[in-house]
Amino acid sequence: QVQLVESGGGLVQAGGSLRLSCAASGRTFSSYAMGWFRRAPGKEREFVAAIRRSGGSIYNTDSVKGRFTISRDNAKNTVYLQMNSLKPEDTAVYYCAADSSMVTYSGSYYYTEAHYDYWGQGTQVTVSS
Repeated sequence: QVQLVESGGGLVQAGGSLRLSCAASGRTFSSYAMGWFRRAPGKEREFVAAIRRSGGSIYNTDSVKGRFTISRDNAKNTVYLQMNSLKPEDTAVYYCAADSSMVTYSGSYYYTEAHYDYWGQGTQVTVSS
């Protein structure tokens, strides 16, 4: 069983930055692909970014292109989401998730919520205009 705990959310003005962290329990973190999703008010949860075991990253380029960066520190069992140039439409609850399949897939695989086995409880990000 893996537990994921997100932190780093908060209130920020448009144009500002936040860095989200997701700390994972367990000894096999380096074997998991990790993803970030978000749910804006009144909308379905959407894929933001993912990082493979190898460190290769995938982004929802339509919404976060060039502004968000995902990274991981396996020594700390932590995945990060650096968010720059934030916009009011980035306001959402952000969730991290773990894919324990230990298989490397093409990028589109990581867009699908059902491919992730473990989820955190989320952290609120609010961007004011």
